[in-house]
Amino acid sequence: MTNETVLLQRSLAGRFGGRWSAEPLHASSFCATWGARGRGQRLFVKSVPLAAADVLEAEADGLEALASMRAIAVPEVAGCWRDGEHGLALLALQWLELRPPDAGFGERYGRALGELHRGIPPAGEGRYGWRRDNLLGGTPQRNRWSRQGGRAGWIDFLAEARLGALNAELARRGGATPLVEAVAQVIDRLPQWFDDGYLPRASLIHGDLWSGNWAMQADGTPVIYDPAVSCSDAEAELAMMELFGSPPAGFWHAYRATAGLHEGYARRRGLYQLYHLLNHVLLFGGGYTAQALACARALLGRGAP
Repeated sequence: MTNETVLLQRSLAGRFGGRWSAEPLHASSFCATWGARGRGQRLFVKSVPLAAADVLEAEADGLEALASMRAIAVPEVAGCWRDGEHGLALLALQWLELRPPDAGFGERYGRALGELHRGIPPAGEGRYGWRRDNLLGGTPQRNRWSRQGGRAGWIDFLAEARLGALNAELARRGGATPLVEAVAQVIDRLPQWFDDGYLPRASLIHGDLWSGNWAMQADGTPVIYDPAVSCSDAEAELAMMELFGSPPAGFWHAYRATAGLHEGYARRRGLYQLYHLLNHVLLFGGGYTAQALACARALLGRGAP
């Protein structure tokens, strides 16, 4: 048993009482994960050094916000705490029993996500942003509230807190000048993608809904996790879902029936995907730089598509 495992078990006992056992599951560049058992329950636990506690606190905040919408399942937060004695910050979550999606999963998923997007967010009063910054993967995501809601507020938020923020970080790091210049041009032309009568509204979105962040529980219920929440245009969520794959069969029909989908979504899809491609450039570099540049140039080449 490693020293880290011992410290984790002690921290769990201090938080919940009783005796706890823990087994490491996997480690990423962001945190270590554990399967823990004690007091008749099983938990999924994330741990980071104490200095990175805000990472887990932001995740817990996002999960609790999503849960408050009562639209789509998320793992219940059992606890999130700082353990100064053991130098750890921990997030303990409900253990999820998952199985492969069945034939009806896509429809259930589309309906549940549509209910989330059509609901009234628990904060913001129609503005874009969130009550705290969080992480998109490992990249800081700025969430300072927009000055207003509606189309103008969303365009400003996209320019400042989304595309502009990541582009500024790329410029600071250097080495991607053509991409930085192309993204700056896209930002200058943002109003063109909203000249078709579309009126964005602030929906609570998961924020990083690639295929690794959704699943089906043993009872068939869709569940989402690892959020990067904000009050944003729901189309941004859908575009991310299409960036590296496609939603499961039946999703689109159920989503449209529940939340609707503006006919101009396809015009804006690449715009929203550019944000996530920029994030991947910052996280991984490599071929994502060329992919992001191609996306930006395609947007510029056809103007407002």
